[in-house]
Amino acid sequence: MSFSSFGLSEEITRAVIECGYTQPTPIQTQAIPAVLSGRDLLAGAQTGTGKTAGFVLPILHRLAPSSVKGRSKGRPPIRALILTPTRELAAQVETSVRDYGRHLRLSSLAMFGGVSIRPQITRLRRGVDILVATPGRLLDHVQQNTLDLSKVEVLVLDEADRMLDMGFIRDVKKILALLPKQRQNLLFSATFSKEIKTLADNLLNKPAILEAPQDKVTADKIAQKIYAVDRHKKRALLTKLIKQDNWYQVLVFTRTKRGADRLAEQLGKSGIRTEAIHGNKRQTARTRALADFKAGKVQVLVATDIAARGIDINALPHVVNYELPHVPEDYVHRIGRTGRAGANGEAVSLVCVDELKLLAGIEKLINRRLPQEVVDGFQPDPNAKPQPIETGRGSASRTKRNAGKAWPSGGKNRSSGSGRPRHKAGRQRSRGAA
Repeated sequence: MSFSSFGLSEEITRAVIECGYTQPTPIQTQAIPAVLSGRDLLAGAQTGTGKTAGFVLPILHRLAPSSVKGRSKGRPPIRALILTPTRELAAQVETSVRDYGRHLRLSSLAMFGGVSIRPQITRLRRGVDILVATPGRLLDHVQQNTLDLSKVEVLVLDEADRMLDMGFIRDVKKILALLPKQRQNLLFSATFSKEIKTLADNLLNKPAILEAPQDKVTADKIAQKIYAVDRHKKRALLTKLIKQDNWYQVLVFTRTKRGADRLAEQLGKSGIRTEAIHGNKRQTARTRALADFKAGKVQVLVATDIAARGIDINALPHVVNYELPHVPEDYVHRIGRTGRAGANGEAVSLVCVDELKLLAGIEKLINRRLPQEVVDGFQPDPNAKPQPIETGRGSASRTKRNAGKAWPSGGKNRSSGSGRPRHKAGRQRSRGAA
């Protein structure tokens, strides 16, 4: 199947080809016809599956025929609204809108906080057809009466699960109340939790439902493995792996903002050019760090889960879980930054005894055991006891201590192959986001 088979306009199909895409991904094959039909849509799509094009392409096709050069008097209305949880994702989605709509007379704007609101107001006055926004900054504009949402034809909630995790549900409800009742609604989420299903029931009208099968939850092209290591040796092990194996463009995840800053500083002192991005960083600093990372000027980018949403780097070779996430689904989001569009990628996790329950939850979700390696000189202490894990919310987590569990002795080292950790799946009781 090719993109031309969807019946998209010649201008859109040409732009897709110019962007280097010839064959649609499975989610695009399902989502594009559903959106073109005008139906509401509930789609379960992991990062890296091509979901953005799955809704951007048909939205462009729908809006293009009625686009006009001139503008009517008064404030021009927004015709399509795409809500995203983070600034980086908003910028990434709006870039896709511009790339795929390069031959159309449609205008777009990425709207988010952390930057001056004045240029956004000026841009809105000139007219915007497709607005990609974070909820908080959008409501800032609503309060200042700088935009018109009364004519929105299509609403997209992108990464809705993350929006709920970040506490945006109240803002989203305020925004929904400002939209016309007659519109098309598209909800994309990596998971179909109870909260997502409730939101979908209240928002969508007889939607088409697309959901990726659970056994495909992680990409086949991603080589996943864990290194068993004591918590206080993680930084030294990461430094060794980066230098010894000559890793470049390494995206490293921590659980907390403070941990990201600390690790970036320590790696920098070891001669590895590193930047950190998280919610406390100014948007200009985050944008600059990401641009330098993409350009190869920065070797390692340390990020929290929230800040990394929307990072889209072609052929990113390495993702490292310096600390495992509290929520198993976030592991899938993290490693999905590599192995995109059929490319090979490597996802490495540095796991200490504190994280054995988190590892068990991840393995249960992805329905597989991750191969384990031990690097000479970094063998974990078999007598080490787990300690509470910092959540980044000002206190240690309240997860039950796995006092009787430790790394099994006799694990295979890095040079002699992979082994499997012998532990039982634990039940997750904490949810934290940095």
